[in-house]
Amino acid sequence: MAGGTFVTQNKVRPGAYFNFVSDSTLGTLGSRGIATFALKLSWGAAKEVLTINAGDDVRTLLGYNISDSQLLLVREALKRAGTLLLYRLNAGIKAAATVGNLTATAKYGGVRGNDLKVIVQMNIDDNSKFDVRTLLQTDEMDKQTVSTAADLVSNDWIDWSGSGSLTATAGSSLTGASDGTASNSDHTDYLTAVEVHDFQVIALPSNDATLKSVYVSFVNRLRDTEGHKIQLIVENYPTANYEGVISVKNGVVLSDGMVLDSVSATAWVAGATAAAQVNQSLTHQAYDDAIDVNPRYTNSQIEAALTNGEFLFTQNRGRALVEQDINTLTAFTATKGKLFCKNRILRVLDAINNDLREIFDDFYDGKIDNNADGRNLLKNEFVNYLNMLQSIGAIQNFDSQTDITAIQGDEADIVYIEVAVQPVDAVEKLYTKVKVR
Repeated sequence: MAGGTFVTQNKVRPGAYFNFVSDSTLGTLGSRGIATFALKLSWGAAKEVLTINAGDDVRTLLGYNISDSQLLLVREALKRAGTLLLYRLNAGIKAAATVGNLTATAKYGGVRGNDLKVIVQMNIDDNSKFDVRTLLQTDEMDKQTVSTAADLVSNDWIDWSGSGSLTATAGSSLTGASDGTASNSDHTDYLTAVEVHDFQVIALPSNDATLKSVYVSFVNRLRDTEGHKIQLIVENYPTANYEGVISVKNGVVLSDGMVLDSVSATAWVAGATAAAQVNQSLTHQAYDDAIDVNPRYTNSQIEAALTNGEFLFTQNRGRALVEQDINTLTAFTATKGKLFCKNRILRVLDAINNDLREIFDDFYDGKIDNNADGRNLLKNEFVNYLNMLQSIGAIQNFDSQTDITAIQGDEADIVYIEVAVQPVDAVEKLYTKVKVR
């Protein structure tokens, strides 16, 4: 039976889930934990959005185990994210081998196909048949006993073609594969493909300045034009000056000695940001399995980076800590003040946008009358949601009598609602006066 704690009532497995904090019902708070990015890979379906959940066995899907270096960024993202929407940018060239009348072609393009091998041996129980084995390096991935080449059925690794009798071979390696290239237009295809999916955070694991600009424009459109409140993680791009963009300044050193730069660190930041709940901050949270930062900065450099809207890691007693959970917004205005640069605050505001929009779409749009009774129903739904946010410490001082109004809009089908909310931030600074007597 499954168990554990919960933030929202969104568990999939039957089980008993307990929180020893309060008896509040969490209602319609949307789930978090979905990150996405695109990579150049050596195996897997190209030009598709692949859904990978934490704990999944990804070898068939991506060609490697999650612990292999080829999937470093996938592993780093899934240290925190519950789900990764991964897109393979490159198609690559498929490996192949021909044994007599039989041709074996790798399922996907990419150099992983060169690690495949086909063994054809006479079946020991029936000398009219052959055992055809598919090996990935030394691991057997598939075995079929057939009479002719045409009897073979494609498996997860190889597509078969040919007809007629089979020829025995102790081992024929597939060859000729390559990863190919990935262009900026492939990234554009990715953004088009992923736009129709639900996610909270998108990362760009690249230092290409042109791509950074393309991704920022994409996120700006989704946030400000279409109301899809997501955030972008990029490396060293504080000039974005936008609450929807987090700029990662440095990387970390993992416990096995592997050094990750700021580009690679975007994967973990994406996963951690997606998984952070509306009542959580990443400030001073430790990067999983990291023992140092790369590079280290002085106190004055750290202060300058924070002022510049940069997300960075600092070393602390054998750990790599998030110095402050901020985004790149630094040019504050009367309508968008300093609070908007804090990602915990932004998560609350984005949740209010996304969740109330979903509530309206699912239960009210076109389904209730735009009269006093209908508007009160909608207002009460908003109140219940905001009270729930207050119960988990995401907002404070909300008064349903004074902080929300719902009135007839300028046209017969419009409801105009005004809401005042005060998001709760995390304690980040302590000033203490100690009197010595």
